[in-house]
Amino acid sequence: MIPADLRVGSEWRSRPREMTRERMRWYVDAQPTVAADNGRIQTQEPTIHDDDDYAKSQGLPGIIADGMISTNWIMGLLLDAFGNDFVARGRLRTKYVAPIYEDQVVVSCARVTGIEAADDGATAYRLDVWCEDDAAKKLTIGEAVAYVKVSA
Repeated sequence: MIPADLRVGSEWRSRPREMTRERMRWYVDAQPTVAADNGRIQTQEPTIHDDDDYAKSQGLPGIIADGMISTNWIMGLLLDAFGNDFVARGRLRTKYVAPIYEDQVVVSCARVTGIEAADDGATAYRLDVWCEDDAAKKLTIGEAVAYVKVSA
């Protein structure tokens, strides 16, 4: 779960993932499909996330990923590292600083920036988190706090 020898400066990364058109589409259709709750996939009006022509009309070279995809990939990295402790009490805040395009390779990353004792005896790990492309350009940035309480 928690990366071994976790200390200030420790850094870890996810495996590279390709941002596919299918992944982008899932996020576009998920909310209206859940809202309809009729067993069918629902679609919505064209957006910059699913329609090349519409994205180009908005000044983009093509469709871009919904920012929640990269946030969820960072969340997955933190869940893999901290498990239920992160689910129960962790915090994550992200900001999208560059678009993620179809077929772009994305890696989720985390770095420990501080470690401190929490009032309840848990250890709080302060983290810088981000997603970067295969040239190390940051696409999504943020910060997180993970609380870990060691059971006796």
